[in-house]
Amino acid sequence: ERFAFHVPSLEELAGVLQKGLKENFADAQVSVVDCPDLTQEPFNFPAKGICGKPRIADVGGVPYLIPLIRKEKVYDLNTVAKDIELPGAFMLGAGAVSSKVLGINAELIPIVQTKSEKKPAVNGSYVAQINPADKGCLLEKYSSKYTDCEFGLLANLYASEGKPGKVIEVKANGRTGELNFVSCLRQTLEKHYGEKPVGMGGTFIIQKGKAKIHIMPPEFSACPLNTDEDVNNWLKFFEMKAPLICQPVIVSRDPGFDLRVEHTHCFSHHGEGGHYHQDTSPDSVQYLGYFQPAELLFRIDRPQETHLIGRD
Repeated sequence: ERFAFHVPSLEELAGVLQKGLKENFADAQVSVVDCPDLTQEPFNFPAKGICGKPRIADVGGVPYLIPLIRKEKVYDLNTVAKDIELPGAFMLGAGAVSSKVLGINAELIPIVQTKSEKKPAVNGSYVAQINPADKGCLLEKYSSKYTDCEFGLLANLYASEGKPGKVIEVKANGRTGELNFVSCLRQTLEKHYGEKPVGMGGTFIIQKGKAKIHIMPPEFSACPLNTDEDVNNWLKFFEMKAPLICQPVIVSRDPGFDLRVEHTHCFSHHGEGGHYHQDTSPDSVQYLGYFQPAELLFRIDRPQETHLIGRD
């Protein structure tokens, strides 16, 4: 299933986002800039930018995880790249690991230059899992242990040719409202564009402060998770410190594909990472992000039986 997003100009988008962010942050500045070289610190991505044929893939979904696990749901980022008609795509986003590969359940922070006819894949992904030793966060580079590009159950991916180009730079400091950074961006887009869905992806850094992050436990739940409360009791929550490098995938409004409209995973260079919920230091928090509107949406292996539990 595919869908063409409404694609505003970067200038228009910058204006819309700045106005919305100012309702939720003490200070917000949004401008159009050249994408910084993402192969450099603190990103160290395998591609220089987030430009060129930008698209979003929503693969599988939460119903394959809860109420009960569907372990056979395993995917490959190289295959997804072909499915979205962009072999060799550079992908960023949020997903779950393949339990077939890891033997456990964990958060995947996908950062992959998929394989093309000319080059093999470069997997810069991270895995955040519960450390069996101390029940804290164990963050590892995927390629330190595994050679594949698999994932399981679900992923929200922003894909592009990984080229330099013009992007939207977002700076937001001092949170005054209830919304997290990503929800604020998404709801701003939904409010402004209404019936015309806008997709967006990229990367942002929580430069100062702390954030509430979850990691799924290594064992899948044996008893069904039937409510959001069940899910939250199952997940492990942490407060993690900046700097955190986050990869959001945002769709302003679901045009009827049973999407997860926002999903953000993060990693760091100090051993912390996982699924971003909210900063916990609103006064001191500083966000710096680079975004690009997507042109196309691809819905892959959409669950037949669905529900809205566990989507935040």
